[in-house]
Amino acid sequence: MVAQFLRLRLETLGNLIRRPPLQAFGMTIGILAGLALVVFTAGVLGSLRDESPDIARAVVITVGSVVSLIFALGALAFGADDSLEPRRFALLGIPPTRLTVMIGIASLVSIPVLSVLTLSFAQVVGWSENPAAIGYAVLVVPIIVATSALLGRVGSAIAALYLSTQRRREVVGLIAFATVVVAAPGIAALSAVDWGSHGLPIIRRIAAVATWTPFGAAWSVPADAAIGRTDDALLKLGIALGFLVLLALVWRLLVGRMLVSPQLQERRRPYRGLGWFGALPASPLTAVAARSLSYWGRDPRYLVSIAVVPVVALVVVGTLVIAGVPGEIIAWIPVPIMCLFLGWIVHNDVAQDSTAFWLHLSTSTAGYADRLGRIVPPLLIGLPLVVAGSFITVWVTGHPEFLLGVLGLSACVLFSALGVASVFSAAFPYPAVLPGANPFAQPQRTSSASSVVQVAAFVLPLLLAAPVVWFVVTGILDTGDFGTAFFVGLGIGLVALIGGVLWGGSIVDRRAPELLEFTLQN
Repeated sequence: MVAQFLRLRLETLGNLIRRPPLQAFGMTIGILAGLALVVFTAGVLGSLRDESPDIARAVVITVGSVVSLIFALGALAFGADDSLEPRRFALLGIPPTRLTVMIGIASLVSIPVLSVLTLSFAQVVGWSENPAAIGYAVLVVPIIVATSALLGRVGSAIAALYLSTQRRREVVGLIAFATVVVAAPGIAALSAVDWGSHGLPIIRRIAAVATWTPFGAAWSVPADAAIGRTDDALLKLGIALGFLVLLALVWRLLVGRMLVSPQLQERRRPYRGLGWFGALPASPLTAVAARSLSYWGRDPRYLVSIAVVPVVALVVVGTLVIAGVPGEIIAWIPVPIMCLFLGWIVHNDVAQDSTAFWLHLSTSTAGYADRLGRIVPPLLIGLPLVVAGSFITVWVTGHPEFLLGVLGLSACVLFSALGVASVFSAAFPYPAVLPGANPFAQPQRTSSASSVVQVAAFVLPLLLAAPVVWFVVTGILDTGDFGTAFFVGLGIGLVALIGGVLWGGSIVDRRAPELLEFTLQN
């Protein structure tokens, strides 16, 4: 039976590259990039044999703790759709304890576990020049590998039990995505650290905390033996073994629970009344606006996009701070950046409709009403953002004279982005994630033109705002007059918005059957 589980596991891994050529290529590139990172990290750990035991200890404990933590959090965030989920084998009548062991053994055959095995052997090489540590280094290899595998199993089981509904997966995925994006400035900051003089104290402080945690205890055993702390090494060996036993017991309990627990069902919230349709007067324009407002308030695809808007601004600001850009310049950037992305969200709005677009065609909705109704939600968010964000900007900088300039630039970017998006969503739709699907999933069809459309919808509003940027820079460096920037920005933005709505509306009127055909095939 164990052999059958192992064969099933190998076939599952082989299916990772049995995909359409483009997806298989992307998957292969991702795996190779991960393996390159593992090889690099293993090389770092192996090269520690030439360093002092104190330095090697700090690096090994820090790296090992991060690896173990990644196993736990990664499985928790992305393990809800696990091919080795115990519920898949519930009808086979396998006793829970036996099933626990077989799935645990089969889970050892995976790329992440093999990567940990490589790193655990690399730390053996790192301690090979230290007779006091080499025996302990070999002893903890199976403990490290088994702990990592069980962390993955426990995390996947918890995700399958409590995070298996689509909405919960979307929330966890969004949190994970936001965490990675927000961490980007921190990673950039680490690259700017002078590790020769400042890096080692940072690593030592991290290791001093991680060494007594279950995630770093096993990696600490040979490290403590290398510097003569045998008592600490034995104590941490006990912590590592105790944590391993605890994980095994938790894994067994979770398997038993999953075999008798059905998969979570998505709860449907009861809605009363007509919502926005009842709140707004009856007309084609307000009907489109009401539907768009409903989408922006409940559709995960829009919610994810809205959540990313401040995150992107934070990343840009963090990167510029690290690069040493003066604060007075950085203060001008967050609000226009958020306005740009807020308008960019609707550049493929027709494709987001999918088959619902037939309502527009069957009711002979005017093109301008379609275009104008779709931009109501971003306007309701963007206009307060422009006003409040501009006042916050001048308050942070301490220059109230900047207010007109910030207002003009932000309004210009917002209106221009919405105007460009109104044209692009009608003229150049491309495949989008279907309604109800995971917002992080890939569209069912892909097109090389989609990336060109995305970039163009992003760049054109910046080009339209270029004259406003010129007047802002002139006001800062020379004249101190920002009134021109305000009126020019407002004028360009309103012309771009009105022109985009009318132009996009005429495209909808002319190409409505083609757009319907596209949405039906999307």
